[in-house]
Amino acid sequence: MHIITLTSDWNENDYYVASLKGKLLSACPEAQIIDINHSIKTFNSSQAAFVVRNSYPHFPENTIHIIAVNTEPEEGRQLLGARLDKQFFLCADNGILGLLEGSKPEEVVRLTGNYQENPDTFLALSVFASAACSLSAGTPLSKLGSPAKDYNRQTPLRATIEDTTIIGSVIHIDSYQNAITNISEELFRRVGNDRPFVIYVQSKHYTINRINQRYNESDPGDLLAIFNSSGMLEIAMREGNAAGLIRLTTNSTIRVEFKE
Repeated sequence: MHIITLTSDWNENDYYVASLKGKLLSACPEAQIIDINHSIKTFNSSQAAFVVRNSYPHFPENTIHIIAVNTEPEEGRQLLGARLDKQFFLCADNGILGLLEGSKPEEVVRLTGNYQENPDTFLALSVFASAACSLSAGTPLSKLGSPAKDYNRQTPLRATIEDTTIIGSVIHIDSYQNAITNISEELFRRVGNDRPFVIYVQSKHYTINRINQRYNESDPGDLLAIFNSSGMLEIAMREGNAAGLIRLTTNSTIRVEFKE
């Protein structure tokens, strides 16, 4: 039995999720289907990649991940199948594969099909479902298409360093309205070297000068910084809505200035 995960920007109040699950259960009834997220912002490949890359390391080997975000067929677009970190990924050639930020894919193929000429726009149903069930049945990835030597290798936006300052940005707003940044704990510790610091949240009006170990170390309504379970700097508000109240969005700037 294989696990097939689903990530999409469809929302669950439409028929798309049910249709795909029905197709999968009809074609490979032995598969276990797991929903990762169906509330990705429309066409937001970066958000989809962030959610999947923080989820897939916890799944067993040979899990098959369908990422049905921004798959609308366009001239020259490929649909890809990849093996990465001993798992399979089915997605469009829209940068998601590079944004997963794992090791280099062991294999990438251009999925076979006439989807570029076919007017069908529900490609997760017509292409990904079939590919997922073939993989679940033991078909080698190489049999599902031809090698994809040229595909979008977009990489995640990195925090930068200027002297004693780290300049990062918000890359994800979670369901608690916490703002997750691209500043890793490793980078923070390496550049900071145990020096005092000030975190400027979007502007110099909102500042934080300590890192919490737990959210409840701050008073309700206080802005706080914490390294989350993925090891990334997170701006939060205890029992509050940090992103909404101070108008943080993806790409909002976060600066960490270390004192000499």
